[in-house]
Amino acid sequence: MKAVVLSSGQVRFESAYPVPQAAGEVLIRVLCAGICETDLQLMRGYMGFEGVLGHEFVGIAESGRYAGQRVVGEINCSCGDCSTCRAGLPTHCPHRSVLGILARDGAFAEYVRLPEANLHPVPDSLETHEAVFVEPVAAAFQIPAQLTISSDQRVIVLGDGRLGNLCAQALRLHTADVTVIGKHSRKLAVLERMGFRTMLLAEAAPDRSADLVVDCTGSPTGITTALQFVRPRGTIVLKTTVAGEQTLSLAPLVIDEITLVGSRCGPFEPAIRALARKEIEVAPLIESIRPLEEGAEALADAGRMPTLKTLLAVAAG
Repeated sequence: MKAVVLSSGQVRFESAYPVPQAAGEVLIRVLCAGICETDLQLMRGYMGFEGVLGHEFVGIAESGRYAGQRVVGEINCSCGDCSTCRAGLPTHCPHRSVLGILARDGAFAEYVRLPEANLHPVPDSLETHEAVFVEPVAAAFQIPAQLTISSDQRVIVLGDGRLGNLCAQALRLHTADVTVIGKHSRKLAVLERMGFRTMLLAEAAPDRSADLVVDCTGSPTGITTALQFVRPRGTIVLKTTVAGEQTLSLAPLVIDEITLVGSRCGPFEPAIRALARKEIEVAPLIESIRPLEEGAEALADAGRMPTLKTLLAVAAG
């Protein structure tokens, strides 16, 4: 099968990569997949991953209860037997594999496999190109799943890219006071057209008044910047994951009694509902749709230029 493969720090397109063996899981014919910041960090050495990249996708199930239907898939594949899984925390299973990120080939390929329990059917009202966003929208929805956000809270989202945009939209469902601070006027303009208040980071004066700051910068300095905007006893949500080590003085967290919340994958069902109801707008984020054969070049371009969302068209369906 055709696939985009990361090996020894290099990404290449392969035309004869082995089709995954289902082994009790569901084989899925991929229709479309999305390039994510995590893919770019994996290329820089994050997690030490090698294999087929890609974890945001829509495909058609080849077997099981959803056979013949469009599906999206949760990316964490847990063992189901350990104490962590039995405690209801399968996304933190110490034995898990993670689609296109850890010990499991991903979705930048003609076929991918996942446990049936990970799959969610895509409603007919949701276009395939929109449904690709279910996984990152779910990640954005993880923030209100972890925290109680009241309508009077002041929220700042750091980062004007794909995830920052989606997090801002998810948080606006809970409070109207959401400001996005970023480095790219063109990306901020997209958010402004959505009705958000925005600021260029170079022009933003930190006043340490935000109740909640969400770091979606994709930069090792994001949390340092967040500390400049969050109020004493406020909360920072960390969405950024980067390759390499990060250094940070923890004294401000202690002195100002800041709550730091790590936030990763989130709930798929509310994300699907929100997309189907048009509560989350994703079409303005799609900047290009390229064939899978151009996947390596598309990833390189995404790493060089401040683009929003690039999708890879894999198959018709």
